[in-house]
Amino acid sequence: MTDADLYAEALSTFDALFDQAQAAGEPDRTAMTLATATLDARPSARIVLLKAHDARGFVFYTHLDGRKGLELQANPHAALLFYWPRVRGGVQVRIEGTVALVDDAEADAYFAERPRGSQLGAWASKQSEALDTREVFERQLADRTREFDGRAVPRPPRWSGLRVRPQRIEFWYAGAYRLHERQLYVCDRAGEWSKRMLYP
Repeated sequence: MTDADLYAEALSTFDALFDQAQAAGEPDRTAMTLATATLDARPSARIVLLKAHDARGFVFYTHLDGRKGLELQANPHAALLFYWPRVRGGVQVRIEGTVALVDDAEADAYFAERPRGSQLGAWASKQSEALDTREVFERQLADRTREFDGRAVPRPPRWSGLRVRPQRIEFWYAGAYRLHERQLYVCDRAGEWSKRMLYP
């Protein structure tokens, strides 16, 4: 099997599991833990939603001036974790890779599809900054609602998508007595993919 075939196999496995998660009734199959780290190696994690995925990588959207956006611009490496407990008795997909901004056209197209309330919220929120009271935010939201009344809401200049380009993809399948099955795909520095099994 060639290098390209291995990467295609990993993506095909993800697609199959992603479809199974929907069929199994997972509450939100797109929910994934995103882990980032500062330049001094302090990690943080939060749940975000997968908005697109293909051979280029896995995309989510955020304010670039929020904590995760700033961390990823300073240290463009991330880890993603999907957990679908209703699929095959429990499946995890772990993805690690480098991070880059999506292009403006892609971000504009996605932003235009968002509900209007979410679009206005993206303008009103100073993500991750201290907020004195909820009323302050609600006033800012009302101001933005009036500002864009009767016209399309444009994408804020510091709001965009980030794409995680995989360098490692692991499929973890739950087994009885913690005897799990683990399949790991790894891309080396030369860009060549390999596949191996891991002990539980």
